[in-house]
Amino acid sequence: MSTNRTIIEIHALETTAAGNLNRDDTGSPKTVEYGGVTRARVSSQAWKRPTREAFKDLLDPKDLGIRTKRVVEILHDHILTRLPDLDDALAVKLAETVLKDGAGIKLAKPRAKKNAEDDGNEALLQSQYLLFMGNRQYDRLTDIVIEALEQDDPAKFIKSMKKTIKQIVADDRAVDVALFGRMVADDTDLNVDAAAQVAHAISVQAVDSESDFFTAVDDAKQNSDEEGDAGAAMMGQIEFNAATFYRYANVDANRLNDTLGDANATAKAVAAFVQAFLTSMPQGKINTFAHGTLPELAVVNVRDTQAVNLVGAFERPVEPDYVQNATKALVRREQEFDDVYGITPVKTWVVRIGDDTAAADALAERTSMREMLDGITTIVSERLSDPVQDQE
Repeated sequence: MSTNRTIIEIHALETTAAGNLNRDDTGSPKTVEYGGVTRARVSSQAWKRPTREAFKDLLDPKDLGIRTKRVVEILHDHILTRLPDLDDALAVKLAETVLKDGAGIKLAKPRAKKNAEDDGNEALLQSQYLLFMGNRQYDRLTDIVIEALEQDDPAKFIKSMKKTIKQIVADDRAVDVALFGRMVADDTDLNVDAAAQVAHAISVQAVDSESDFFTAVDDAKQNSDEEGDAGAAMMGQIEFNAATFYRYANVDANRLNDTLGDANATAKAVAAFVQAFLTSMPQGKINTFAHGTLPELAVVNVRDTQAVNLVGAFERPVEPDYVQNATKALVRREQEFDDVYGITPVKTWVVRIGDDTAAADALAERTSMREMLDGITTIVSERLSDPVQDQE
C-alpha cells in the first residue's frame, strides 16, 4: 500500500569531544539508564535551541519566530520602526492593548531583579509564559495599530478587532513555530501542533562521567611570598564525558505543509531543518571544552509509512571501535525493520566520513551534504505538489 504521507527521518552518529554539553541540576552531564548501563544523554530541548539558532543563517528572518515573554517590547519596537515619531508611552499602551485585549494574552509586571539595575525594559509588561510567535505576526499586529491610530478612539477600535487579532496570532506560519509547535495553555485556539520530533541523544556505549580539577593563578601577584600565599587564586572541578551519540529526529512534511500552506516553502523548511539539526551543537561549557563536532554518519530517509526511531540498535552497548560497530548495528536494524514491517523508504541518503562508516553504503550510495539537501528539497516539493493517492 502506498500513501501520500511524506515523513523525513534523520539518523546520525556523532562522536563528541570531552565536554559537558547538557547539565543536570547538579552541574553533571545528563545520563540515562538504557540496556542495563549508564549512557551519556543530551536532552532534545538542548539540541532544539541550537537548531533554531542555526535557522538564522539558513532562512529569511521574516519567516522565523521569537520565543519570549517580552512580547510587549517586541511589538512596541515594531510599532516605532514603522512610526518613529510616535510617542513612546503611546506605543507601549497600544502594544499592551493589542496583546491583552485583542489577542487575549495574559500580561503581568516582570519579577523584580535583586541587586540589578533596570535595563530600560523591565518596567514593560510581559506575558506570563514564553510565547513563540512569528515576526510576520508582529508586523500584521503593527498594521492593526496603524489603522487604530486613524480612529477617534484607538483603544476602542483595537478591542473591536479582537476576532481579527486572534486570527492573526493563530494563523502563524513562521517556520520554526510550525516545526516545533506552540502551546498556549490559556487559549488552545492559539496552539500550533509541532511537525518535527526530536529524540534525546544517547551514547551507543556505556559512559561514566569524569571530573576535571582545575586551578587559576592571579596574574597580578608578582611575588606570592609577599602575600603569604603561594597557592592558586581559585580552584574547582567540573564533570565531563565523551561519547559516540545516536541522534534522531523526524519531520512530518504533510503536517508542516498544513501550517505553511506552500509545497516549495515546506520543502525548503525541511531541508533547513535537516541541515540545522545535523550541523548544530549545544553550547554548554563550549569555551571550556571546544567540543564542536560534526556527525561521522547521517542517514536520512523519506518514508510514506511512519517514522521509526532505531535506538534499539544500541540496547546492547556497542564495543570499540564504537563508530564502526554502531554503524553496522544501525544498518542491520533499519534493514530488518524495512524487511519485516514492509516499510522500505521511498528514498535514502547516506552522508558519511571515514572507513568506519562504510557499512552504511548498504543503505544507499554515499553522497555529500549539499547533494542530499538538494535531493530532499526536490522530492518533498514534488510529493507535496502532486501527492500519490492511497492505493490498496
